[in-house]
Amino acid sequence: MPVITPINEAELEFDNGTFDSAAFTAQTLSRWQNLASAIDHTLLKPDATRSQIEKLCEEAAHYRFACAMVNPVWASTAVSMLAGTGISVGVVVGFPLGASLVSTISTEATSLVRLGARELDMVLPVGQLKSGKHQSVEMAVRAVADIAHQHDCLLKVILETCLLTMEEKLRASEIAIQAGADFLKTSTGFSTGGATPADVALLRGVAGARAGVKASGGIRTLADVTALLEAGANRIGASASVAIVRELGAE
Repeated sequence: MPVITPINEAELEFDNGTFDSAAFTAQTLSRWQNLASAIDHTLLKPDATRSQIEKLCEEAAHYRFACAMVNPVWASTAVSMLAGTGISVGVVVGFPLGASLVSTISTEATSLVRLGARELDMVLPVGQLKSGKHQSVEMAVRAVADIAHQHDCLLKVILETCLLTMEEKLRASEIAIQAGADFLKTSTGFSTGGATPADVALLRGVAGARAGVKASGGIRTLADVTALLEAGANRIGASASVAIVRELGAE
């Protein structure tokens, strides 16, 4: 396993490439269709019903969202609903606590990609991170990243930033990228806070152009989305997706 070297904020400014947030924001907000293509249309409530999942998928296909994001139990339903539409199904892994065994999340990820999931959003092992068990964190992320990439799927790693110190956010971001994350993601939406522009900017500062940044949790309006895009997000996770794109003129 690669050795993870100590991180300091100065080091993160070098060799990460650049991401032009201003240009991306302008392009994304120029048409509602562009905005829709940057949003993961999400329904992760534990009491979500089949009919609600079906509606989510119908909306995802109609508005052409980036993907429909669901819990594992609804993966096959969403894959069936969206077959032939070109819209991906995203599914959460180790959600929402990030406290599962590596063997458990590996099995879960394998099952989901075999069902047809094209994007996996896994929760980083927060407790292990805060305990300083950085190699264990890397092992967990790498296990899911390997499975995702073997099946040409994207992996987004949820850091649950509201529970982390500044140093932990920096450390978690670098570990996730080293271990193969395609996106850093702020939040589950099930903890003490959601996405903030400050956290998005921090994650983008670490990621540079090496990985995407997904803002999620508490995003309800076009103004929320605009602030997060300007901070450096290039993917948004929201359950209010339809209302958001309608603010920009969608019908």
